Amino acid sequence: MKKYLVLVALTGVLAACGGGGGEKKEGDSTTTTTASTGGADLSSNPDYVKGVDMIQRYDCLTCHEVATKKIGPAYQEVANKYAGVDTAVDYLAKKVIAGGSGVWGAIPMGAHPNLSLDSAKALVKYVLLLKTK
Repeated sequence: MKKYLVLVALTGVLAACGGGGGEKKEGDSTTTTTASTGGADLSSNPDYVKGVDMIQRYDCLTCHEVATKKIGPAYQEVANKYAGVDTAVDYLAKKVIAGGSGVWGAIPMGAHPNLSLDSAKALVKYVLLLKTK
């Protein structure tokens, strides 16, 4: 039951913070430290902490959610599909920057050309931590 409540809380926090596409406002904070995938505490994982911060500052939550398909796939779907793939971080980071379509359906993901490769890799590392399988 506790894991279910954490999942609901995490999804609610992420949904409430997304869609603006702008910078995070002063005073905003994230208290989400538990992954919705098995209850593992990720608060000390730098990839997780950085990723949570970045998805709130960028437009990621306009199209994606952690556990539910929105316009694009859920982060957990992406993490499960690319789990164990050695080239996943580089491949997905380039996809985030270039955009594209066809892998997850007909709706294209918009390009993010102003995002640096290092920032895109940080976002991808966060997403890959959310695997459920």
